[in-house]
Amino acid sequence: MGKRNRLLVPEAKEQVDKLKQRVIEKQGYQVSNEEDIKYEIAKAENIPLQKGYNGTLTSKQAGQIGGKIGGSMVKEMIAMAQNQMGKNK
Repeated sequence: MGKRNRLLVPEAKEQVDKLKQRVIEKQGYQVSNEEDIKYEIAKAENIPLQKGYNGTLTSKQAGQIGGKIGGSMVKEMIAMAQNQMGKNK
């Protein structure tokens, strides 16, 4: 899995990483290194993700890993926005 995603605002990387860490911890994963998050999720889902080449993974397997991370982050960001909108009323 290569790094293809790039932030439109590179200065936001630190905050996005903190959000990712917080979301993953809410799900019960204890990972100190951002790069290890996907391996922990793969292990929990019984997906044979390994460092290096993973061309044998199916799209479904890769989606289960990335979806768990990204989907949870989106839900958290929506909740944060709704909370913020409620405070501004």
